Order: sequence, then C-alpha cells, then structure tokens
Amino acid sequence: MKYLLALLLIVPAYAQAPAEQQAAKPEEKAAQAPAKPEEKPAAEAQKTEQPAAENPAPATEQNFTGSIDFGYRFRTDIRGSVPTYRSIVNLGEGPRLFGTEFTIRDPKHRLFDTLNANGYNWGDPYNTAHVDATKRGIYNFRFDYRNILYYNALPSYANPFAPAGWDEQARDVRRRLASFDLELLPGKHIVPYLAYDRNSGEGNGITTWVQGTNNEYPVGTNFHDGTSNYRGGVRFEFSRFHVTLEQGGTTFREDDSVYQTSLIGGDRTAPVLGQTLQLANLQQAYGIRGNAIYSKAYVTANPFSWLNLYGQFLYSEPKTDVNYSDAANGNFLLLSSLLFYTGQGDAVTGSANKPHISGNAGFEMRPFRRFRIAESWLTDRYHDAAYSLIAEQLLFNPTSQLSNTVTPLPDRQVVNYNRTQTDLFFDVTKKITLRGGYRYEWGDASVRSGPLNPIQPFESGSLNRQVGIAGLNVRPIQKLSLNGEYEGASTTHAYFRTSLYDYNRVRARGRYQFSDTLSAQANFTYMNNWNPTPGVNYEFESRDNALSLTWTPKGSKRVSVLAEYDRATFSSNINYLIPPFLTPGINSYRDSMHLATAAIDLGLPGWKAGTPKLTVGGSLAVNNGSRTSRYYQPLMRLSVPLQKHVYWNTEWQWYGFNEDLFLYEAFRVHTVQTGLRLTR
Repeated sequence: MKYLLALLLIVPAYAQAPAEQQAAKPEEKAAQAPAKPEEKPAAEAQKTEQPAAENPAPATEQNFTGSIDFGYRFRTDIRGSVPTYRSIVNLGEGPRLFGTEFTIRDPKHRLFDTLNANGYNWGDPYNTAHVDATKRGIYNFRFDYRNILYYNALPSYANPFAPAGWDEQARDVRRRLASFDLELLPGKHIVPYLAYDRNSGEGNGITTWVQGTNNEYPVGTNFHDGTSNYRGGVRFEFSRFHVTLEQGGTTFREDDSVYQTSLIGGDRTAPVLGQTLQLANLQQAYGIRGNAIYSKAYVTANPFSWLNLYGQFLYSEPKTDVNYSDAANGNFLLLSSLLFYTGQGDAVTGSANKPHISGNAGFEMRPFRRFRIAESWLTDRYHDAAYSLIAEQLLFNPTSQLSNTVTPLPDRQVVNYNRTQTDLFFDVTKKITLRGGYRYEWGDASVRSGPLNPIQPFESGSLNRQVGIAGLNVRPIQKLSLNGEYEGASTTHAYFRTSLYDYNRVRARGRYQFSDTLSAQANFTYMNNWNPTPGVNYEFESRDNALSLTWTPKGSKRVSVLAEYDRATFSSNINYLIPPFLTPGINSYRDSMHLATAAIDLGLPGWKAGTPKLTVGGSLAVNNGSRTSRYYQPLMRLSVPLQKHVYWNTEWQWYGFNEDLFLYEAFRVHTVQTGLRLTR
C-alpha cells in the first residue's frame, strides 16, 4: 500500500514538470525576439499570436489524466453467523481506496510514450493493481497483481452433524498472484519476450485427519505454498505465417503442518465395542518440492486466401518429491483385527517423474464463398512413474506391544486422451448460416485402484465418445439476431461415474433492439446426461433460462434501467455404496434457483457543478431444493458533483442470508461507504 501511495504522489509531480517547461517557452521566446521594423495588420497579428497563446494548455491537459476514489466503510454488527458472512461477503469496515487510475503521456518519448496504471478495492478481501507502459517499436511492458483473502468456513460443510458445528474443510488463507511481461521490438518481424508469474498462498484452517477407514478428526492446519513460472521466447511475425518458440520452467513448494493438543472426538461419536474413539494430540507435517522444464512451439500460416493452418506442441517433465510424517496419541481402532491401540506414527517419502506431451493442429478452409470447413485434432499424453516408502508404527494397550509395518509402494499412472472434430458452415443466405459437425473422443488410462476396490493394485479404464453437432444463426432483420446450438453424444466407455456419457445439450440465444434506447436479450440452455452402467445409473438434468432488459433513453442523462432474471433448475440421481458395510443406496439432489438483478439510475436536478445521480436496485438468489436458501442484497447509491472534478459518493447495502435446514448459518448486516472521487 505504501508503494502505491508514493507512486500517486510522485506521478503528478512528474507529469507537471514538462507542462511547466512548455508553458515557460513562449514567454522566453517573446523576451528574446528582436524588435519588428513595422507592425502587421491586426488580422495577421491575430493569426500569428493565437496559436502561441493556446498551444501549451492542451498539452498540459493531455500529459496526465486520472482519478482516485477513496473513503470509509461502516458496518453494523453482524446478526447471526459470522463464519457464514465471512464465507459469502467478508467486507470489513475502515478506510478504503476504492479505485484509482491514471494515464501519463510523455510528449518527448523518453522512457515511455504512454504509461497506464490502476488499482481497485485496496483494503477489501480482493484487490488488484495493473501497470502497463509502451514505447513504440521498443517495448511493451505489463504488470498485474491480485491479492485475494479467501475465507470459507460454512459450519454445515462436510459434516453438518459434527460435534460443536465444526467445519471440516475451513480455509482462511491469503493468495497473491503477480505477473510480469516484457515484449521487445513490438511490431517488428522478430519479437523477443520474457515473462514471470508468481502464485503463493499462506494461512490456516481445518482439515481432517483420517484414522484408518473408520473415523475422521477435524484438526487445525497451517498452509504455505508457492509456485513460480519463468518463460521466455521469440515470435516471428510475417504476413503469411507466425511462429512462436518458448522455453520455460516452473518451481513449486508446499509446506503444511497439522496440530492438535486437546482431546477431541471424531465423526464417529457412538461407542465402538464399548469404547469411545478419541484423539488426544497430533503432530503432522509434509513438504512437497516440484520443478519442471517445458518447451512450446506454436505456428499459424495463411498460404492461400482460402486456407488457414495452425499447430501447437508442448513437452514438459515435472518432477516431485514428497516427505510426510505424523505422530498421534488417543484411543484408536484397527478395523481389520478389531484391536484398540493408543499410539500411531507414520513416515512417508516418495518421488514422481511425470513426462507430459500435448499437441493440437487444425485448419480452416473456404473452398467456396458460402462454404467453410474447420478441422481440429488434439492429443494429450500424461505418464506418471512414482515410488514411495511407507513406515507405520502402532502402539497397543495395555501390553504396550509395538507393531511395525514398512510398505514399499511403486506406483504409475498413464492417461492418454485424443480428440478430433470437424465443423461445416454454410451461408444459405446473407442472413442464415447453418452448422454441422462431428466430434470423436477416445483414450485410455491406468491408475492405482481405490482401497475399497477388490482389483489390486491397478485398474484400467477407457474413453470412447461420439458427438454430433448442429447449429443455426439467423438474422432476419437488422434489429433481431437468433442463434442456437445442439450437441448429442453416445458413449460406450468413460473414466468417471459422473463423466458425460449419453447426453444432449441445447443452447439458444436471441437479441432484439426495439429502438436505439431499448434492447432485450434471452438465453436458454438445457442439458441431460445418462450413464446406464449397472451399479451407476447416473441421471443428470439442468435448465437455465435468462432474460435481460436495457433501457437508456437520451443517453442515460435522466434515467436508465438494467434488469436481469435467471431461472435455473438442477437435479441428479446416482447409485453409491454406504460404508462401512457397502450397502447400496441412491443419492438424490435437487436445486431450483431464481436469480434477479435490477438497477435504476436517476439523474436528479443539478446545478453548475453537474447532475447528481441516484442508483436504486439490488440482487437476490432464492433456492428451493435439497438445500433451501435465500440471499438478498439491495443497494442504494448517490453520486453528487461538488465541483468540476470532485464528486461525493455514498452507498448503502444490506446483506441477508438464511437456510431452512441449517438455521444457524443465517446472517444480517448493513454496510455504508462514503468518500470522494477526484478526477483530472
């Protein structure tokens, strides 16, 4: 934050210096000019003097432009669940920099021609910054930064009936993302570039420590990770072809730790064989180190006016090393032998080598004026060769007998995916376009099987799917446009129980411009998916209907209206096995959503400084289904111009959320933010 404030103070001073120098030059020239032998006519004098008097002012205005929006947010006490409020809204109170942006133009083209910078929502959970600078023919530079405070601790998540309402997957972490891009000699035939990306996070939360297969304990966790991506390359840009060659590398590091120092119970609260399962203390840590070198090539070509070609190839070889250890005390159960024990210690070390090859190619051909053919092909091959060593110690009570187990675990994972697609486009008339296509997807995979799978240690799967595609684009009149798409698939093999199998998907969109000030748009999507495999019987269906209306009479000087409504439904059914005895069951889920947003902007009677603007509106989300909930967010905003470049902005918002099933997750809160907006 301090660097941003320093930049805001330095930039105006830098921008004003050239303007002051320019303003002084006409006076110096006038003082040094020799005496004229005779006066010119008045008309000619005006022609010669007028440009000298007006030139400096426009240059001063154009060198620096920008705005800053700052103020303070007030918040009432949160009535209800604070964790739910922080998981959904998470806005605090205090001073805020709501937004700032400026542009600097250097008329002398010294370090740059143009520099743009902006920053938004500093002081809130999600804030951003951006800087880009250009110097024609020399460089383009871009910097982006995002700072995200992610909080998610819904009490009902994972296990709504856990003791004390624990959320077994809580997160309170801060994530930072930054990227730098430098392009040299833009606009030339050969363009080198360099780039660096950084993604890091740290914080704390709650995760589950799984004891065997019969109990889970929510424990405190510290998170820390970071990924860096370095890349550089060169682009060859010519009129008929383009080639990009890139070399890069990534490094990854994660260090997490788990701690528990007090006696807690797990998800299994009922006694087992007359004893209560408990965790007294736990220390757990694991570290992951990874790195990869990758090479990428991308080519596009236009050998003829009717033919475009493209292709891309990527090769990488990530390597990962893992170290894990834990030590726990309590009262635990070894389910395989129905024996209780009081202590457990584990140590795991492993490494993996994962070569990855990916490529795609295609073309677009126009053999006739109204006919177009697009063909694409993609392959992705991922092989993972790994090895790990697991050492486990169990301390039994009361004999204090120690059981040691050392398990070497070689592992491998092979996944191959391929896809080819052909699309045909035909312009029946200038206003009607037809589309027909066919997509074929196939692949195979071999992975380690799950602990409940009797086929050990590996299992294989395959993918085979055929998809038909159809589309229509109609523009019967200038004010109306309609388009629709359809996909129908038939699958014989899929990787996952919930994968797309035999499905139908429909999309339709329409837009009508009633007048220059009034327009409406409608969207419709529908999808159903069915996997008839015995033991799965997965059914999925979703619908989404949306309508939006925009009204901006007289350029929105006095009034403008924006309204959107979305109706969505979702349903699924799938067979599953209920542990621990693996009895069959059916999981059903339903959602029925109403989503709406509206905003009315009103221009109030104004004065010399300008016209005040009042905005009234808000949004709502109503869900009637397996998890009935209501969320309302009305708002009112007032913007009043105080002077030509000064605005006073005030905004009120109310947030309300409640659930019928989990009443303890409801909350209510008001927020008011007020501040100034300065422009130049």
